[in-house]
Amino acid sequence: MAVEKFAVEASHIMMFARSIGDPNPIYHDADQAAGTEPGSIIAPPTFVQAGAQFDPDYRLRPKIGEPWMGSGREATSIKPKEPGSADDQPTGMGARGLHAEQHFEYHRHLRPGDVLSATTKPGESWEKQSKRAGTLSFRETVTEYRDQNGELVITARSVGVTTEKAVEG
Repeated sequence: MAVEKFAVEASHIMMFARSIGDPNPIYHDADQAAGTEPGSIIAPPTFVQAGAQFDPDYRLRPKIGEPWMGSGREATSIKPKEPGSADDQPTGMGARGLHAEQHFEYHRHLRPGDVLSATTKPGESWEKQSKRAGTLSFRETVTEYRDQNGELVITARSVGVTTEKAVEG
């Protein structure tokens, strides 16, 4: 993900907190938040994931007039290519790929008024063997979120895994 500008607004923080079911007033009530250690409204821990919506090429967001990988048993409008071919997976890896882990390292609290930029780079990669799925290939991506002053605010690490073969249910 590469986001040039992601403005953090108090209303975005409040709506994100509501969407994840977190009623903590530090995410929406300035008076109560003023009496806490951070001293103001802050964003919930996974809030920076919403920054993906500011990336015009975000691969998980549906695009009008284009097939979308969906989230059901079979991806909406996208079918796997010929099994065994070099490119036999639908967009998003389909039945052989999944999001395995997500880690966040906070360098400071994220607050309304911050304007973030995000850059993503590859991290580590490794393999393990599985009895049912063959080789498991793990890939880490590291996204750095910097504020309007160029200061590092959050480092996010995501691990995806792709299996050598699909596991039948």
